[in-house]
Parts: sequence; structure tokens; C-alpha cells
Amino acid sequence: MRGTVPDECDVLLRAGGIAHIRPLRPDDRTRLHELVDRSSERSAYLRFFTGGMATAHAYMDRITAPDYPGRALVALSQGWLVAVAEYIPGDAGDAEIAILIDDGMHHHGLGTLLVEHLALNATDEGVRELVADVLPENRSMLQVLDDIGLATARAFDDGSVEIRIDPRPTRGMLERIEARAHQAVSASLRRLFRPESVAVIGAGRAPGGVGHRILRNLLQGGFPGPLYPINPHARQLCGLPAYANVGSVPGPIDLAVIATPARTVLEVTRDCAGHGVRNLVVITAGFAETGETGAQGELLRICREAGMRLVGPNCLGVVNTAARLNASFLPHPPVPGHLALMSQSGAVAVALIDRAAHLKIGISSFASVGNKADVSGNDLLEYWEDDPATDVIALYLESFGNPRRFGRIARRVSRRKPIIAIKSGRGGSGERAVRSHTAAATTPDVAVDALLKASGVIRVDTVQDMLDTARLLATQPLPQGRRVAIVGNSGGPQALAADACEQRNLLVPELTPVTRGRLRSRLPVAAAVANPVDLTAGGSAQELAFATETVLADPGIDIVIVVYTPPFGSGLGRTRQAIARTTTSAGKTVTACISGHDGLLDGRVPCYAFPEQAVQALRHTVDYASWRTAPQAPPADPRPADTVARGIVEADLARHPGGRWLDYGTAARLLGCYGIQMAESIEVDGADSAAAAATIGPPVALKATGPNLVHKSDVGGVCVGLATPDEVGRAYREMTGTIGPAMTGAIVQPMIEAGVEIIIGGVAHEAFGPLLMVGMGGVTAELLTDRSFRVPPLGDQDAAAMIAELRCAPLLAGYRGRPCADVAALREQIAGVGRLLDDLPEVAELDLNPVIVTPAGAVAVDVRVRLAPAAPPSSLFRRRLG
Repeated sequence: MRGTVPDECDVLLRAGGIAHIRPLRPDDRTRLHELVDRSSERSAYLRFFTGGMATAHAYMDRITAPDYPGRALVALSQGWLVAVAEYIPGDAGDAEIAILIDDGMHHHGLGTLLVEHLALNATDEGVRELVADVLPENRSMLQVLDDIGLATARAFDDGSVEIRIDPRPTRGMLERIEARAHQAVSASLRRLFRPESVAVIGAGRAPGGVGHRILRNLLQGGFPGPLYPINPHARQLCGLPAYANVGSVPGPIDLAVIATPARTVLEVTRDCAGHGVRNLVVITAGFAETGETGAQGELLRICREAGMRLVGPNCLGVVNTAARLNASFLPHPPVPGHLALMSQSGAVAVALIDRAAHLKIGISSFASVGNKADVSGNDLLEYWEDDPATDVIALYLESFGNPRRFGRIARRVSRRKPIIAIKSGRGGSGERAVRSHTAAATTPDVAVDALLKASGVIRVDTVQDMLDTARLLATQPLPQGRRVAIVGNSGGPQALAADACEQRNLLVPELTPVTRGRLRSRLPVAAAVANPVDLTAGGSAQELAFATETVLADPGIDIVIVVYTPPFGSGLGRTRQAIARTTTSAGKTVTACISGHDGLLDGRVPCYAFPEQAVQALRHTVDYASWRTAPQAPPADPRPADTVARGIVEADLARHPGGRWLDYGTAARLLGCYGIQMAESIEVDGADSAAAAATIGPPVALKATGPNLVHKSDVGGVCVGLATPDEVGRAYREMTGTIGPAMTGAIVQPMIEAGVEIIIGGVAHEAFGPLLMVGMGGVTAELLTDRSFRVPPLGDQDAAAMIAELRCAPLLAGYRGRPCADVAALREQIAGVGRLLDDLPEVAELDLNPVIVTPAGAVAVDVRVRLAPAAPPSSLFRRRLG
């Protein structure tokens, strides 16, 4: 957990307020005395065990003195120092912990936050036990320590309760941290989406102006609370009294929308902070998207200090149809419904909402986050998880602020509500010729795919695909399987639907004899009843309804696609009514495909213009349903990073500050810290030493080494089956002549028993973090592209799942009479690499290729590891904003 302690950070409190946590400074002395002055005598007694305030004041002088031996944090809220928390290390690996909180900040969750941070800091410092002496009547503190999620022990001693706490993070602690974070984020956004009053700053008279359009949208949407247009040059706007500035507004403001020129935004934001505004939406552009990062940072600082959540800048606004809030300048108001939408792009948002309205897909709420200075997709997922008006969530993403946090939140939310995402930027980038096999395969987009797949998020490529899938998920029950029946009046579109199903791993099984017999008893002789069920062009609406009802009753069918080509049969109107009426209480997933018609039938049956649309939406839905019903493996237990491995990395980067490809010996020592089995090897630097090393076999393999030799076999850097010392020496000389100065040495290894060749690798993306890959190995690793990916840390079942996803997996299980390989040993190798990547962000690239898996075990016979300087990852255990 090294390096995870931030100098300072902003945090969300239980009710949605914002505090700032940082280390104590000597110049905090005056503010600490003010904290004592604001504290009640009871609070001082509970903290210091004595009456009066003298002891408390004297203690504040001691903890700000140069010889103070403890580690203290302070919390600030809206300019006030409101808490101080500390631990004082002892001589036996323990530390005494204590907290004083402003009386006005009790029951806001601040004490819990400070204990969380102190425990992490103590763990990083090597403290093995925290000790708190608490008076029995201090029930709040006792509750905080009980609920923190760490292992504790209580004992009564001389009138107080001694609580001993193991500060090392646990799975239980993480679960409670995430629950508390969820509560705080949801509370912080509640007044954003359900404000009681709204101010529009920059509302003008011109109908085409952004501020005027926002005010008009609020009025036309029927916002029920007070609206305050802010314009110093107007007395009235849209029939409402106008105010010169925020300070002149007579009442509180829950939400302020700023649509003024960029040069004025910071001053206007300060005015909002002074008035106590709780949420801010900055429509104005001209910040980080144009390079003005300093102005955006100052905007965020003002908001955080004032306790305001910020949407934007450079955004369209926010909408909540259930609250009749349209604080946006969207050209058309969204139709009310159950789809929540977030977009980083204003243009994409407009297209999505307009198209959704055309398809009769209603919106529950919408947020255009723009530059994401504060409120992000992670925050919105937390809010929408409990929003009763939201059934389906759609995200248009251009970037991930905190991919690990997104993954954990999305995995939890997806268990309750489907999430559909478009992530732009699929193209590859950079030169790959000198990369490891893993780095060539694990592009940032592959990392995104792995993250979304593991989180149960449905990834789509187009707005059309997103809306096709959303209306299916919003209106139909999840399918119980992937068996599809196709019923219709036109053989061609039905055949296309069947082909599309087979291409997308959906089954079109033959119907049961009972179902076929019932169909045959009522349908025309010319009708086909096996599946697809083709009524032919003359099939009536009544016959189509009967056939649909009959196949829905077939126990071997999970999904029904009703295909109709107008104007045949009974005509479009009567056929639409028949489909809607027949599927009212179907209990199974039903979609319609009516040529040329997109939308909803009777508000609940999704209708698609083309068969491929319907099947694509079904494929996404079936895969999501399968993920959701699969047993959820518990997450990996948190544990400290390997200290020996950490030392190897830090020592090597101290010698090579820019990073490098590790020599074989250093790489092997690093991998050994994680139990990764390597083939026995001897490093050599010349023909004579190579010949002497032949005793490790024979036969042996000779492999060239060098800082720039990534793909040795491509340049003649591998010789195998060498039987004598002379052969090894001669091979070394020939290899040197072929490769030249790039070869700085070699390793000699005994020949390993033939087995299944697997590659295990990893790469650390600067903006995304680590990604683990497992695939078919050897020289064909990139040719066959048989790979599986995961984002560390791995859960208990992830290694086994990665192996199962490979097309080559049957080779490990005794394919065509071959002996079964030791898959358990392979799983251990995968898990070890996953732990290494999670612990060591400085490991920029890693290849174990091949790992030879035999009945006797799994051994890596070649390894490449590249180190590079890297910032420490943010800890999942440290709650913080941003």
C-alpha cells in the first residue's frame, strides 16, 4: 500500500456536504484553539477525560509544537477547521488514536472518514495496532470504531474502554467504505436532480441566447419551485422578476445554472458560494477543453471550499423529468420515461435524446457532464442505482477518471440495473514493432473492453445500437436463455433473423412436437411450423397472434421475434394491435420486427425496422442476463504489497531513473516474489561460459539476452536441443555474429518437456492502469489472437475463467488422447502475475512467453519485464473526491 497517502484531499460527508482533509500544520494553532472554543464542555470531557477547557487548549499547543511525535490530520469545511485526528506511534508497533470534532459537525460521518484515513496512514507506516481509550458514555465514538470494518478487541480498564484495532484493510472494511461512499454521493446529488429552487445566471432577453433558452425550458417544463433569473440589466424575464446578482435573491438556491462569458464565471461562482448555493451547473465553455486548466482548477476549488457539487463546465445542463426539471438548453424536451442518460459530448446527447423521443423511449434524468471537473459518470451511477424512476442507464464516455472505481461501482449497479455504454476512441495508437507480445495486444481499447465486460456493462458502438438495446431492456423481462422462436408472414426477413441469431450465438431450435402439432391444427397447409414459423404473406393478424401465443407456451423457447412485412395479411394497424394484445402477459422476452418501422408497440413491445437490429439488441440482452444470473465470485481479499518486490523495483529505478527492460536475473527475482515458477537458468556472457553451463542439461536451450531484444526468435536468438558443450559454445558464437551488439549475453536452460504453450502478460496503461492477458503462447501468440483479459485485482475465480475463455482451452484438458495438463498450476501462475501487476504500477510491460503447461506443472521458460516510473495508484480504501 506504499505511496497511497495523499497530501490532502476533498471528501464527501454522509449528507452530501464536502470537507477537506490534510495533514496538520504548525500554523493551524489558532484555528485549533478556535475549534476548542466552539466545543462544548461535554465534547472536551469525552475527548480529554477532564472538565473545563484548559487541558484541551494546552493540548493544541503541544500538537503544533516542533517536537510533537504524532501524526495528525485536520478537516476543514467551508473555511472552518472542524476536526483534528491523530495517532501517536509507540515503541511496540502500536499507536494511540484520538479525535476531536466540532459540535456542529457531529453525525455527518466525519469521524468515520478520519478513522479510515488514519488507519491507512498507520498501515503504510508499519503500525500493527491502533489503540483508543474511550469513555463508556462516548457512544458515538464507540459506534464509529465498531462500524469501521476492521478487526477490533475491547477491554475495560480503569473506567474507560480500551479498543485495539488491527489497521490493515479488510474486505469488510472495503464493503463498508463503498456503502458509506454510495450514501454520501447519492445525498450530494439529490438537490442537483431535485432542487427546490433554481437560479439561471446569465438569462437574457434574446430568445436564441443560451441563458434565455434554459429559463424558457424550466418554465415550459413546469418546474414547481421558485425560479430566479439573474441579469443586472433587466427587471423582468419571461414574466418573472429578474435579480441583479445572486446576493439579491430573497431565498435559498439549491441549483444555480451559469451561462455567462468565461471571464465572469469565477466571480459569479464566488457569489454563489457566498449565498450558500448547493449545486452548480456551468454551461459556459472556455476552460480545460481550450487549455485553460488553471481557470477550471480555480472553479473547482471555489466549489469544493463552499461545499457545492459542480456539473461541467462546457456542458448542456441537467434534466429530471420526474421532478419537472429541465435545466438545459436542449432544443427539444425529453419525453418522461425510465432511461437515465449521461454524455460527455453535447452533440451526442442531443442526437440521443432526439432519436429516443422519435422511438418513444422516455428519459428519467439526463446529465451533460462536459469537462467533468467534479461530477462524473461514477457519481451518476451511484445516484441512479437507487433512483426509482430509472430502470436502464446509458453512458456516452470519452474518458475514465478513475477506471478501478468505475469498475467496482458498475459491477454493483449492473446487478440491479443494466448499463449500456458507448466508449469513443477505439482506434489503436503508437508503434508496436518493439513492444512485447502483451503490449502489442493490450491496446487501451482492449483494456476498456475488459473493464466493461467484467463489470457487466453492455458496450455498443453506435447511438442506434444503444437505443435499440435500451428500449428492449426498459420494456421486456430479461430472457431466461438464448433459445429464439421466429414467427412471421415473410420468409425472407425471417431467414435473415435466423441467420443473424446463429451469427450472434443465439439458438433457433426446432419447436416441440406438441407445439408443432398445435400450430399445424390451426394454420394454413402452406405454413411452415418447425422454427421459423412462416404463415406466408396471406397470414392474418388473428393467425399471427395464435402462432405467437403458441410458441410462447413452448418450454424450449425463451424469446420470440415476431416478423411482419406490411401491407400483407390484415394490414399494419390490425397486425400491430394483435401483436400487442397477444404479448400483454407473455412472461417471456418478445420483440417485433416490422419492416420500415422503429419504435414501441403499445408502449411495451420494442419494434425494429430490420431483423439484424432486433437480434443485435437481443444478443446484448441475453449476454447481460447471463452475466447477471451467474454466481458472483467474491472479490480478492486486500493485502499489503510484497516488500521484497517493492525493494527490487525501487532499487532498479534508482539506478535507471528512466526505466529499462530488466536483465533476466532481476526479472526472475521479481517474479519469484509472487510464486511464479521459472525454468532453471544460468546467465552467460560468452561462448566459454555458455559451454560450461551445458551441464544444466543436456539437452539445453540457448537464448540471447539484451535490453532491446524483445522478440528473440525473430532475430535468430533462440537455439534448442543442444546436446554438448561444444554445440552450445558454437551456437553462442553464431548467435553473436547474427544479432550483433544488441546481444549482450544469453541464458542456458534445460529443455523442458513438451506441453501446451501459454502466454501470460501484463501492461500498465498510463491513464487506465494494469491489464492482464492470458492466451495461446509461443511464436504464434500474435498470429492466433486467442486471448482473454482482466483488470487486476483478480477475484477468486478470474484465473479459471480466463483459461476457460480461450479457444485453446481443450488442449489443456486432454484433447484427442493427450494427457491432461496441470491447470491448477497455470491458475497459480496467472494469479501471481495478477498480484504483481496490482502491487507494482512501475511494471510497464511483462511477458511470460511461453509458459509450458504439462501434467507435472506450469513453468515459464522466457520472461521480459520493463520497468518505468509511475505514480502510485489511488487506494480503494481512501474515500476522496476527484
